Amino acid sequence: MSEYIPTPVKWVRDQVELYESSGGTQGTELLDTGLPCIIVTHTGNKTGGTRKTPLMRVKDGNGYVLVGSQGGAPKNPVWVYNLRANADVEIRDKTEVFKMRVREVEDDGERDRVWAICVEAFPPYEEYKNKAPRKIPVFIAEPV
Repeated sequence: MSEYIPTPVKWVRDQVELYESSGGTQGTELLDTGLPCIIVTHTGNKTGGTRKTPLMRVKDGNGYVLVGSQGGAPKNPVWVYNLRANADVEIRDKTEVFKMRVREVEDDGERDRVWAICVEAFPPYEEYKNKAPRKIPVFIAEPV
């Protein structure tokens, strides 16, 4: 992978640093909410640099569901564009690291099924969906 370019967002930088420096034994809850998170390592679509993003841990079989909700904000998080440009990612789930490939969920039936899993894991997703003036992107990360 290329050089790691940390985000300018302090809490994200701090979360990634704690998670990775502890080998996945600390920082495994999103913002100390008690909710489990993973670290998604991906490639910047403009810089080509390595980016790392903590996201809610939502499992679907042996894969993960990545939700571009950004709390229902009007715009997609930047990592969505990175995944659209380069589908190869690494996911750190506590002490385990997996090479994975993502695909955006386009089929409405599959999206409904996966969205129900997401809302079960993190009920505020439904509120974010109703608040967002956009269709929230959903990706499935599957083992390579």
